[in-house]
Amino acid sequence: MSEQQYAISQYPDVDEVYARLNNLISQPMRSVRPEKMQEYLAYFDNNCKRSKELTDEAKTYIPGGVQHNLAFNYPFPIAIEKAADAYMWDVDGNKYIDFLQAGGPTILGSNYAPVREKVTEMLQSCGPVTGLFHEYELKLAKLIQQHMPSIEMFRMLGSGTEGVMAAIRAARTFTKKRIVIKVGGAYHGWSDSMVFGLHVPGTGRLESAGIPWGATSSTEEFFPNSLGALKRQLILNRLLGGTAAVIVEPVGPESGTRPVPFDFNRKVRELCDEFGALLIFDEVVTGFRLGLGGAQGYFGVKPDLTVFGKCVTGGFPMAGGVGGRRDVIMTFAAGIGGIGKKAYVGGTLSANPLSCVAGYYAIKEMERTNAPVIAGKAGDRLTAGLNAIIEKHGLPFVAYNQGSIVHLETSGVMLLDFRNPIRLAKELKPRKHMIEQMGAAYMANGLITLAGSRMYTSMADTDAVIDEALSRFEAVLSECV
Repeated sequence: MSEQQYAISQYPDVDEVYARLNNLISQPMRSVRPEKMQEYLAYFDNNCKRSKELTDEAKTYIPGGVQHNLAFNYPFPIAIEKAADAYMWDVDGNKYIDFLQAGGPTILGSNYAPVREKVTEMLQSCGPVTGLFHEYELKLAKLIQQHMPSIEMFRMLGSGTEGVMAAIRAARTFTKKRIVIKVGGAYHGWSDSMVFGLHVPGTGRLESAGIPWGATSSTEEFFPNSLGALKRQLILNRLLGGTAAVIVEPVGPESGTRPVPFDFNRKVRELCDEFGALLIFDEVVTGFRLGLGGAQGYFGVKPDLTVFGKCVTGGFPMAGGVGGRRDVIMTFAAGIGGIGKKAYVGGTLSANPLSCVAGYYAIKEMERTNAPVIAGKAGDRLTAGLNAIIEKHGLPFVAYNQGSIVHLETSGVMLLDFRNPIRLAKELKPRKHMIEQMGAAYMANGLITLAGSRMYTSMADTDAVIDEALSRFEAVLSECV
């Protein structure tokens, strides 16, 4: 592991982070002053009128008015017209510092010109899809394998959700076992079997409307960081036929919102080996963002299967996939040469020329520029500045980062779970509303975050960009009482 290769210059002290997080949720919320919050909300009414018109009309044609959960901003969604590098502009002409970065995959910055030019060149000659093989499918797969040796073979698909579906199907086919264990609170896409224990650990099927019981009957969850609980489930499952796989986000659920100790993945690997289960890394966010070797390279742990989302194409659409051990990947039915009983996978537009060209050149640009490390240094600067603001104003808030993944916890809503059901029932809604208000306050000050509590920095975030962002964050945090 080298600081030159990976975005994390210093792994957070997880015990210290949890002590601060527990302190945060043990005391009353410190929200933005009501009169100041009204001023921030007025920003949207006065400055974002076209966004409101568009999204109000969209509710007639689109459920909720937007097509993706990340776009459900309080008090109403903002319609974006332009994105470039570290910034976005809405349809009303307002400019924002972009710490959403499409949910994480645009490590080079939004709408990065050198990749866009390669994609444009390809579109002029080939078009986005052909339905047949394209040379860049091979070039991209070889490049991924070069940086992540655990990926002996790679099957490109259309999304991270599809990648998880395929990984689980391959694990069950290969091991001939059915049970899959995940960490409670983690999000691994919205396939039937994974809509289980979402967001709040211990909730099981709480959000499984429309999903048959049978679809989740072989999915289990354990509370974050509880290796003892995981081992007990593996022991019990052995009596029931065994565990096919354990799937984890290697920095912790929700991109490390509940961070894991540095040796957590190694210990999960050991448990999987002991009980004959496959280890699946969900690197939808961490792939390439922590470094070209992904989280598996940073932690020095070799998963059996790795899932990717749009990080594999630098943010371009119709992208995701799963890679890993040759003997496991060869269980997929698509293609020639599969052996034994096969797991069916599909995807008419998977590995389309647009996605593969974008992915190949995005990774080559990350090689050339060392973008993951630069983005990680921006995350370090942002986190240090946020902690200085928190200390200056005597706030209980918690800021920490894993390289370019930056967390700013102000309400602590993501730390609630069913181990304290009374607190969960009493505080879930008010703490959720507070984080929505914080996200609105940041946006009114020209900052776009993920759900008001997470930021992804990119290579485009210069010191000047970060310092300007910190000035805007302080304008909000200084109003919290």
